[in-house]
Amino acid sequence: MFSDTIGRFRNGDSAPLYLQLQLLIRHGIESGLIRRGDAIPAERDLAQEYGVSRITVRKAIEGLVEEGLLTRRRGMGTFVAGTGRVEKSFSKLSSFSEDMIARGRVPSSSWVSRAAGTVDPEEAMALGMSPGEPVLRFNRIRYADDVPMAFEATTIAGYCLPSVDAVGDSLYAALDAAGNRPVRALQRLRAVPFSTEHARMLNVDTGHPGLLIERRGFLRDGRAVEITRSYYRGDSYDFVAELSDL
Repeated sequence: MFSDTIGRFRNGDSAPLYLQLQLLIRHGIESGLIRRGDAIPAERDLAQEYGVSRITVRKAIEGLVEEGLLTRRRGMGTFVAGTGRVEKSFSKLSSFSEDMIARGRVPSSSWVSRAAGTVDPEEAMALGMSPGEPVLRFNRIRYADDVPMAFEATTIAGYCLPSVDAVGDSLYAALDAAGNRPVRALQRLRAVPFSTEHARMLNVDTGHPGLLIERRGFLRDGRAVEITRSYYRGDSYDFVAELSDL
């Protein structure tokens, strides 16, 4: 029984039942009673075990997912998250791989597609290129410790890399090796619900809260060389920026 591990409700506690269940699960995670990667019982099982409604259980679980303590995997269930939420700074231009390594996590990617082509009108405007000029397109699912974290769709000006095969786990490492790594970028962040396609890629439910980052990267001489649209899981990422009036 799950309650044998994390405990049961305390007699006389007047807090809402969903908060009481959240507290039990949170304490179980923080104290190591349930560990990273452990599965949480299904909603119907928790509802039966604790004598509450499935709506109460769902509300408790959703709160812990938003905190980054639990993660849902579509078709598999709910699990204790890896190492908590990732904080990504908006003040430093870094790659996904660099961010994960800096936090002691192991980055990896799976390719959705990568191909050479010619610039389309939207890309031409963003990159300052002429019609017919070559570009390289990379679509990837990004993982941290084998957990899907983001889907990235990137277009790179064709002269920046010798071929699409030059990119391994890190696009920025390949650009650095070719002498064409961006040194500054403009980024825009907005909240989005995941489409069915993106939800499937990231093992979450359709409509799951996500964060869309649109980035345009520039070389030192001012040329735009990168357009990236990244869809991050909202339950795994916090984006932070340092502000100053100096």
